Amino acid sequence: NEIVSQFAIQGNVVEVAPLGNGLINTTYRVKTEEGQPDYVLQNVNNAIFPDVEMLMDNIVAVTSHIRAKLEAAGTEDIDRKVLNFIPTKDGKYFYFDGAKYWRVMAFIPDTKSMTAVTPETSYIVGETFGNFQAMLADIPAQLGETIKDFHNMEFRLKQLREAVAENKAGRLAEVQWLVDELEKRAEEMCKGEQLHREGKLPKRICHCDTKVDNILFDQEGNVLCVIDLDTVMPSFIFSDYGDFLRTAANKVAEDSPEIDKVEFDMEIFKAFTKGYLESASSFLTSVEKDNLPYAVALFPFMQAVRFFADYVNGDTYYKIAYPEHNLVRTRCQIALAKDMLQKLPEMEKIILPSSILSEVKEKLTVSVKEVSEWN
Repeated sequence: NEIVSQFAIQGNVVEVAPLGNGLINTTYRVKTEEGQPDYVLQNVNNAIFPDVEMLMDNIVAVTSHIRAKLEAAGTEDIDRKVLNFIPTKDGKYFYFDGAKYWRVMAFIPDTKSMTAVTPETSYIVGETFGNFQAMLADIPAQLGETIKDFHNMEFRLKQLREAVAENKAGRLAEVQWLVDELEKRAEEMCKGEQLHREGKLPKRICHCDTKVDNILFDQEGNVLCVIDLDTVMPSFIFSDYGDFLRTAANKVAEDSPEIDKVEFDMEIFKAFTKGYLESASSFLTSVEKDNLPYAVALFPFMQAVRFFADYVNGDTYYKIAYPEHNLVRTRCQIALAKDMLQKLPEMEKIILPSSILSEVKEKLTVSVKEVSEWN
């Protein structure tokens, strides 16, 4: 009650109770007296997001821009279609109690979330996040990186090489073949950073955590708004496109030891891509569209590098259930990347107009020819 009282809410608080099961932030529902709105109170995990002020500046800039777009379009029921954060009584969007950081947003009633990954929900995710990016394509604010170098492939490789050089856990000898395997594709997987340096690939405002349960629906199943905005920051559009497919289109869990069962689900790919391109094509450049196949393979490769670096370091970042857990995760991600590479020709036909397909094939650094070398 003392924390909530710092914010400019309406009504008197009658109950504060835990809400949801989020892994990062701790969340509560704040109920007020009848006839007044309810709220969501969150303790922001500043171990993950160290610059809370910048984090909230990002979120307020994004939600304000989307709200203005919805107002200009004459959209009805706007308060259910974009998150509304409540300022403190001194005008800030977070409160520091001396130990923890807190924020408050309006609670949106009569909603539901979904978790199932099907072609139908994948289409919705693609369309929703493509539209989310499209609405933010002209945002005037300069946003910061809430997690620095989060999807920076060059940075992730640097972390791996440092881990290999130090060999803290003494595991390197037994897995040197995996180092060689990853290094074979290291340069081509840094294509995004290289294109950006050449001025050919822009950074956009991306969600960076695209999944079906980060969308809020009404009781009839209609999309209301995108939620969980902590990772919204500048990135390549590959972040929202490729990372969803890495997790959603693998037919087994990302830590499955049954490598022979790893398979990239093309039905999920087709549905998600259809939804995404229908809503994002209005702002995507030809370079961005041409390299969506690259983005598909990029994210399992990046995650393999992250899992493997942690294994070499002695499992200091990801939680493990058994000693070789991160090694199993690594091999699973590499297997997924390989299957994606084999399906590049089919992906290209779906993503790219046939008239430019042959031209784009020449540009792609991740070529079908190289799949046999990796196998």
